[in-house]
Amino acid sequence: MSKLKAIREQKNLTQEELSEKSKISVRTIQRIESGTVPKGHTRRALAQALEIEESGLMEDLPQAAAPAETVEMEEGIEERIEEETVSINYSYVKIINLSSLLFTLLPPLNILVPLLLMFTMKQKNNLVRQIISVQMIWTVMAPVIFMLGIFLKLGKQFTPILMILIVLSNVFIILRNASEIDRNKKLYFCLKFSMI
Repeated sequence: MSKLKAIREQKNLTQEELSEKSKISVRTIQRIESGTVPKGHTRRALAQALEIEESGLMEDLPQAAAPAETVEMEEGIEERIEEETVSINYSYVKIINLSSLLFTLLPPLNILVPLLLMFTMKQKNNLVRQIISVQMIWTVMAPVIFMLGIFLKLGKQFTPILMILIVLSNVFIILRNASEIDRNKKLYFCLKFSMI
């Protein structure tokens, strides 16, 4: 009997109840109980749900019965998460962010240049994706705001002022994000989703 099964039965929980409490699928719980070694997030979530130390799940677990594919898959996911966490080079992120500044007047390039730099500098992390996503949103919103300004008929002298304000808004976004990357290693202006 696996350690997880013994603890689960001791706490009078079914696999379904443990699944609901830990937010880990029943299938994963079944695999662990049949011998797969829990790793990372899975081990933490189960230990938290069972109100035990993580090391308590590791004691006396039979490892021979773990299917090789499942273990390799879990290890691959953890490696990718670790790579993404470790590989963030904040000076590169700042360069990618500031590259949009050079092409503020040529909107498609303020997206394409950071995108190319992301692949060239191997910075495919969430921070860079957010920088590019913010530029994509700005590139879509700038013409919409400009058109609204024209339709409101505020006068011919207002059109160049509106264009300058739109460009300055992007300059401000880029510079504010650059200073936030320096100070707190995060973005000041970001989205709750990524467009790439």
